[in-house]
Order: sequence, then structure tokens, then C-alpha cells
Amino acid sequence: MGKTRSVNKVIITGTTGMVGEGVLICCLNSPEIDAILVINRKPCGYTHPKLKEIIHQDFFNFAPIEHELSGYNACFFCLGISSVGVAKEPYYKMTYTLTMHVAETLSRLNQNMTFCYVSGSGTNPNGKLSWQKVKGKTENDLMQLPFAQVYNLRPGFIKPIKAQKYAHTFYKFINWLFPIGRAVSKNGFCTMQELGEAMINTLSHHNERRVLEGSEIIKLAKEPS
Repeated sequence: MGKTRSVNKVIITGTTGMVGEGVLICCLNSPEIDAILVINRKPCGYTHPKLKEIIHQDFFNFAPIEHELSGYNACFFCLGISSVGVAKEPYYKMTYTLTMHVAETLSRLNQNMTFCYVSGSGTNPNGKLSWQKVKGKTENDLMQLPFAQVYNLRPGFIKPIKAQKYAHTFYKFINWLFPIGRAVSKNGFCTMQELGEAMINTLSHHNERRVLEGSEIIKLAKEPS
């Protein structure tokens, strides 16, 4: 007899953005994922038998929807903003404070959860740039929460899936650079499919707390299910 597969129920945030949408598509297409809950401020535009969506405006207060958030064994946290043109205080609030509120809530409600946080290439708690420090602090503090596993993923340039609705339009003009960049630096270039599959494959691991750079994301994506 073959090995019995665990039931995987996943929460995904940020599915109205490029990264979250790409991860959602990967999960919808994966036989390894049985149920998906997405939490958004506006509808993501996807329907599927294994998909449930909650529209919730205040990500700093999950109390009204807490009863909907238990019974999941993974969270793929893809919500975030760029630091470009954003002052330090609001960036800290939207990157660190928001992420930690969501993570602390989910770690309390789901004891066996794997938490995957999409951070970014160049993240460094001791870096010179403010965004590097904020992302680094977020990574470090997530590691301290009582999750079964924590993965901080640091992709650089991400090549979107063709079917994506929310990919930035400029990708149409710069995707030709991907093979060149990939040849020069695997750490800096991965595909959305690889990022999504890497997250899904974390669910076959146990008791890990890891930071994954680009080349490690690619390697994890290639693991057999």
C-alpha cells in the first residue's frame, strides 16, 4: 500500500497581488492541497470547489473572523507593500505590525501550522537600509512564534504565470531578461510556479525553521511530492 497523504488546508493572504495570486493558482492546481481559505479586502476574482474567500477590511483586528481561522495546517503569507515612496512608520506598520498580528493569531488557533512568509532578496536585520531591517526583524520574530514550522522565503525577480490577472504590466516588457538573469544568478531569479511549489513542498517537511534564498526556493520546488 502507498503512503497515506496528509490533508492540507491552507490560508493564503494577498491574493489580489501578483505573488499571492500566483501562489493561489499553484495551490488550486495542486493535488496536494485540499482546501484553501483566502482573506482579502476585496474579491480575488477566483472560484473553485476547494476555495473559500473571506472579505475582511481590518487586518489589524481578526477578532470578528477568528472562528473561521482554525483547522488549517498552513499559511502562505503573501501580503506586503513596496518600500518605494513609503515613509518609515507606515512601512513598519504594514510590514511588521500587520504580519505579526496575523501570525500571532494563527499560531494561537492552529498548533500544527506551517507558516511561509514571502520576504525578499536582500533582507538583512543588520542591513544598512530601513526595509532590510524591518523585513529582517519580521523574519526573526516569526521564527519565535509557536508554529510547527516557519519558512522565510527571499525571492528576487519573480517571473509570473501567464494566466495571472494581477501581474505588473511591466513584466511583459522585461520577461526576456529572465533567462539571462537566471544564468547569472539563481538566487535573484525564480518563477512564480517554483515559488508556489516550494511553499507546497514545505508541508512534507517537519519541525523546520529556515530562511530560503532564491536557489533554495528552486531546489525545494523540485522535490517530489
